[in-house]
Amino acid sequence: MATVRPYQLVEHGLAKSTSDACVVIVQDSTTTNLRWANNTLTTNGVMHGVGVTVIAFQGAANASVSGTAASPEQVTALVEQADAAARVADAAEDRADLLADQVSADWEAAAESTSIEVFRDFAGELGDAFDQAEAESRILYGFVSHDVTTTYLGSSTGLRLRHVQPTGHYGCTGKTADLTNSAWVGGATRDFSDVSARSMAAELTTRLGWGARRFDLPAGRYDTVLPPTAVADLMIDVYWSAGARVAHEGQSVYSRPGGGTRIGETIVAPAVNLSSDPARAGLECAPFVVASGSSNESSVYDNGIALGSTPWIKDGVLTSLIQTRQTAGLTGQPTTPSIDNLVLDVTGGDGSTLDLVAGMDDGLLLTCLWYIREVDPQTLLLTGLTRDGVYRVQGGEITGAVNNFRFNESPVELLRRFTAASATVPSFSREWGDDYFSRTATPALRVPDFNMSSVSQAL
Repeated sequence: MATVRPYQLVEHGLAKSTSDACVVIVQDSTTTNLRWANNTLTTNGVMHGVGVTVIAFQGAANASVSGTAASPEQVTALVEQADAAARVADAAEDRADLLADQVSADWEAAAESTSIEVFRDFAGELGDAFDQAEAESRILYGFVSHDVTTTYLGSSTGLRLRHVQPTGHYGCTGKTADLTNSAWVGGATRDFSDVSARSMAAELTTRLGWGARRFDLPAGRYDTVLPPTAVADLMIDVYWSAGARVAHEGQSVYSRPGGGTRIGETIVAPAVNLSSDPARAGLECAPFVVASGSSNESSVYDNGIALGSTPWIKDGVLTSLIQTRQTAGLTGQPTTPSIDNLVLDVTGGDGSTLDLVAGMDDGLLLTCLWYIREVDPQTLLLTGLTRDGVYRVQGGEITGAVNNFRFNESPVELLRRFTAASATVPSFSREWGDDYFSRTATPALRVPDFNMSSVSQAL
């Protein structure tokens, strides 16, 4: 039996629909991973899946049905469900004309894939790292993952768009043999050509060395350096909270008192620039909207809208919020859909995380944040925990590790109060990067009064 290519599943679904209009999205993904614990590989594998979303449009209504479907017959079943649901659905408030007549030159190309071979060089170095860790009484735990997803988006109005998205990340925790000292490193990559297990293990060794001496400190406000990883943890919340509709309705930090949004206002320090760009080198992502459902920040009617470089904050001024065509009509602003990457640049930012540390008399260096939760959307107050390495800085030198803390801070406030920034570098949010949002570039930030609200007993 001949293999059915993903684009053929799209064409089949469009042909089978009896609705006024139809959009079919097929995402063909392969994922491979390695996991290790106690200086030994534990699991590895490769997974393949094909997900299909059918969106049926009937009059002013629509309905979306998603499922796993690798055959025309399975796609037909999804189409029938979507058609039936659209016939009884309520009118959609975000309804608009579907985009038409855009065709990718590689529309009929086969889906791309990954394999365990992507880890060939990394795995060889990892074995050496295990041997060294065992000899020096350290324990390594971690994982690497690589995914390639090929998206095919077609519509009855003539859209035929294709995009290939590679996504990779790694994370490793190192512990001393007595389990009293813990450190973590992690990052994102497109193809693992830029990831070295040897360098990863060496960085863990350095950080565990920093933690050989222990300090216990009380809760309070501390002069604190947040490395790019921790800054990414917080900036993703800044971005995810930037929906235009909730701002327009007075429910977010981007809402103007008395009504409307704060677009056009200076909301952070003038040096701050926050942006997204699907063509950003190393952070490339889909250059068009792919929406399987409608929400405050997305619309199925916007499928296929071209995405470009979008400044969210420029020179401290809020310039854009996440806008569908419908919310753009509410706010009187351009349509600026969500993009799957995020970059924070600080004008004048220079040097590295350790350069910021060198300028501190007495303070803290964090590693990453964890269990981040929103407390107050009006100020974007967040709470969470530090994890796997909070280090004491004295006289510009790292002198030991301290206990973990719970923090309470608004990242928007932090972007007003920071006193120094490093250069922007590729980063990886430990909280959000594994499953949701891995494509970020951020600087390290020095905050003179970071609020450690209570002591945490977590290691």
